[in-house]
Amino acid sequence: MNIEYKKLTFSELDTFIDMRINQLREEGAKEDIDLKPALKDYYTRHMEEGTFVSWLAMDGDRIVGTSGMSFVEKPPYFGCPSGKLGLLSSMFTSKEYRRQGIAKELLSRVVNEAKEYGCGAVQITASDMGVHLYTDFGFEKNENFMQYKLY
Repeated sequence: MNIEYKKLTFSELDTFIDMRINQLREEGAKEDIDLKPALKDYYTRHMEEGTFVSWLAMDGDRIVGTSGMSFVEKPPYFGCPSGKLGLLSSMFTSKEYRRQGIAKELLSRVVNEAKEYGCGAVQITASDMGVHLYTDFGFEKNENFMQYKLY
């Protein structure tokens, strides 16, 4: 198996979206709407703006691993004086390719993208499956994260 890594382009976007939906299903998300149009709109806009980047793991022409980093800006604070944050998402490796270092390599590449963008921190809401990967990489749990749903 010869895994190669490349940045996501618009030509892989439909497959990337299908893999994102499969990831959400695997994580147990309740599927009550067709998410594809919203994902296509989001990724298209943010890839054009340079505020979303993804690295893919490829086995030939097949995407076997995905990663994503969205760049957002908040008012600067002591923990992040630039105010720029990387929001990690779409970390997914096909079942038969897991435990081979692919996710770690993808994570390293998108974290590097966040550094180049000027982000002071990277955040993720980790699935149970991903916690080990992120803690090994150096992520620390933040017990202050809360969310209020508006709908």
